Amino acid sequence: MASHRIDRTTEDIKRELTAIFRELKDPRVQGILLSVVRVEVSSDLSYCKIYVSAMEGLEKAKNAVQGLKSAAGFIRHELGSRLSLRHVPALQFLATDSIEYSANISRMLHDLRGEEDGE
Repeated sequence: MASHRIDRTTEDIKRELTAIFRELKDPRVQGILLSVVRVEVSSDLSYCKIYVSAMEGLEKAKNAVQGLKSAAGFIRHELGSRLSLRHVPALQFLATDSIEYSANISRMLHDLRGEEDGE
Protein backbone atom coordinates (compact mmCIF):
# COMPACT_ATOMS: atom_id res chain seq x y z
CA MET A 1 0.00 0.00 0.00
CA ALA A 2 2.81 2.41 0.83
CA SER A 3 4.49 1.96 -2.56
CA HIS A 4 1.37 3.25 -4.32
CA ARG A 5 1.52 6.38 -2.21
CA ILE A 6 5.21 6.91 -2.97
CA ASP A 7 4.62 6.34 -6.70
CA ARG A 8 1.74 8.81 -6.72
CA THR A 9 3.76 11.36 -4.76
CA THR A 10 6.71 10.93 -7.13
CA GLU A 11 4.53 11.62 -10.16
CA ASP A 12 2.92 14.63 -8.45
CA ILE A 13 6.34 16.07 -7.60
CA LYS A 14 7.56 15.52 -11.17
CA ARG A 15 4.50 17.26 -12.63
CA GLU A 16 4.72 20.23 -10.27
CA LEU A 17 8.48 20.62 -10.71
CA THR A 18 8.02 20.91 -14.46
CA ALA A 19 5.55 23.76 -13.90
CA ILE A 20 7.77 25.46 -11.30
CA PHE A 21 10.84 25.33 -13.57
CA ARG A 22 8.95 27.39 -16.18
CA GLU A 23 8.31 30.11 -13.58
CA LEU A 24 11.90 30.47 -12.32
CA LYS A 25 13.63 33.76 -13.08
CA ASP A 26 17.23 32.50 -12.81
CA PRO A 27 18.99 33.02 -16.18
CA ARG A 28 20.81 29.68 -15.80
CA VAL A 29 17.43 27.92 -15.85
CA GLN A 30 15.24 30.26 -17.86
CA GLY A 31 16.92 30.24 -21.27
CA ILE A 32 17.17 26.48 -21.88
CA LEU A 33 14.81 23.59 -22.50
CA LEU A 34 15.02 21.73 -19.21
CA SER A 35 13.31 18.40 -18.63
CA VAL A 36 12.73 16.39 -15.46
CA VAL A 37 13.90 12.92 -16.45
CA ARG A 38 13.39 11.01 -13.21
CA VAL A 39 12.36 11.67 -9.62
CA GLU A 40 13.35 9.33 -6.79
CA VAL A 41 11.72 9.79 -3.40
CA SER A 42 12.97 8.02 -0.29
CA SER A 43 10.60 5.63 1.45
CA ASP A 44 10.03 8.03 4.36
CA LEU A 45 9.48 11.00 1.99
CA SER A 46 12.33 12.98 3.52
CA TYR A 47 14.67 13.14 0.50
CA CYS A 48 14.05 13.56 -3.19
CA LYS A 49 16.57 13.18 -6.02
CA ILE A 50 15.61 15.00 -9.21
CA TYR A 51 17.43 14.11 -12.43
CA VAL A 52 17.25 16.90 -15.02
CA SER A 53 18.46 17.01 -18.60
CA ALA A 54 18.85 19.80 -21.13
CA MET A 55 18.38 19.54 -24.87
CA GLU A 56 21.53 21.63 -25.33
CA GLY A 57 23.75 19.04 -23.62
CA LEU A 58 25.28 18.03 -20.32
CA GLU A 59 27.19 21.26 -19.70
CA LYS A 60 23.99 23.34 -19.94
CA ALA A 61 22.27 20.85 -17.63
CA LYS A 62 25.08 21.16 -15.07
CA ASN A 63 24.82 24.95 -15.26
CA ALA A 64 21.04 24.74 -14.78
CA VAL A 65 21.51 22.43 -11.78
CA GLN A 66 23.59 25.17 -10.13
CA GLY A 67 20.68 27.57 -10.65
CA LEU A 68 18.22 25.02 -9.31
CA LYS A 69 20.35 24.42 -6.22
CA SER A 70 20.38 28.14 -5.47
CA ALA A 71 16.58 28.24 -5.86
CA ALA A 72 15.97 25.01 -3.91
CA GLY A 73 14.34 26.82 -0.99
CA PHE A 74 11.87 28.59 -3.27
CA ILE A 75 11.15 25.38 -5.18
CA ARG A 76 10.58 23.45 -1.95
CA HIS A 77 8.23 26.16 -0.68
CA GLU A 78 6.27 26.10 -3.96
CA LEU A 79 6.00 22.30 -3.81
CA GLY A 80 4.66 22.56 -0.28
CA SER A 81 1.99 25.04 -1.31
CA ARG A 82 0.95 23.08 -4.43
CA LEU A 83 0.93 19.57 -2.94
CA SER A 84 -0.76 18.46 0.24
CA LEU A 85 2.26 16.92 1.94
CA ARG A 86 2.86 16.99 5.67
CA HIS A 87 6.60 17.18 5.11
CA VAL A 88 8.14 18.43 1.85
CA PRO A 89 11.25 16.37 1.05
CA ALA A 90 14.72 17.91 0.82
CA LEU A 91 15.56 18.33 -2.86
CA GLN A 92 18.77 17.20 -4.54
CA PHE A 93 19.23 18.10 -8.21
CA LEU A 94 21.44 16.00 -10.50
CA ALA A 95 22.35 16.58 -14.14
CA THR A 96 22.07 13.82 -16.72
CA ASP A 97 22.61 13.73 -20.47
CA SER A 98 19.75 11.37 -21.31
CA ILE A 99 18.02 13.75 -23.76
CA GLU A 100 21.25 14.39 -25.64
CA TYR A 101 22.00 10.64 -25.61
CA SER A 102 18.57 9.70 -26.97
CA ALA A 103 18.77 12.43 -29.64
CA ASN A 104 22.14 11.02 -30.74
CA ILE A 105 20.71 7.49 -30.99
CA SER A 106 17.75 8.80 -32.95
CA ARG A 107 20.11 10.63 -35.32
CA MET A 108 22.17 7.45 -35.84
CA LEU A 109 19.03 5.40 -36.57
CA HIS A 110 17.85 8.05 -39.03
CA ASP A 111 21.25 7.97 -40.78
CA LEU A 112 21.06 4.15 -40.95
CA ARG A 113 17.63 4.33 -42.58
CA GLY A 114 18.99 6.82 -45.09
CA GLU A 115 21.83 4.45 -46.00
CA GLU A 116 19.39 1.54 -46.48
CA ASP A 117 17.17 3.63 -48.73
CA GLY A 118 20.20 4.67 -50.79
CA GLU A 119 21.22 1.09 -51.60
